Amino acid sequence: MSDAQIRPALPSDDGVLGELDRATWSSLHAVSPRPEPPYGPFFDERHRPEDFLVAEVDDERIAGYIRVARPTPLAGNGHVRQIQGLAVHEWARGRGVGRALLRAAALHARNQGARRLTLRVLGHNAPARALYEAEGYVVEGVLPGEFFLDGVYVDDVLMGISLTD
Repeated sequence: MSDAQIRPALPSDDGVLGELDRATWSSLHAVSPRPEPPYGPFFDERHRPEDFLVAEVDDERIAGYIRVARPTPLAGNGHVRQIQGLAVHEWARGRGVGRALLRAAALHARNQGARRLTLRVLGHNAPARALYEAEGYVVEGVLPGEFFLDGVYVDDVLMGISLTD
């Protein structure tokens, strides 16, 4: 099991989380181009510290993060939270950090009154899909060929879990 401690992100985590985001960029999960310098801040008006949880291990090194936010500003789906990013440092993989972040995200969303937690994952990202399925997420829809990445059309897989069970 994980030795990770999960806590809310702080504004002072900006630099470390930006470095983590760049270090973990991969066409396996990213639909945007690889970040290039000059790098902007990690947090901005759309990506606020209060939307992130971070995992710390060992000597309080940040091992990963997860972003949990409302999918839209509409009142009609205020009962839904969406995972809009999950990253784990390569050195921390295989230690249960991703699983701990997913579980913390579900608790965080439930504490905000959410009844559902959803996410989107690229169809070719087998490791992430296996983790989500192991944590109880089910495929709720597939957008075939939604993205054209590295010369290949890739499905966008919509997954979700009930928080009321």
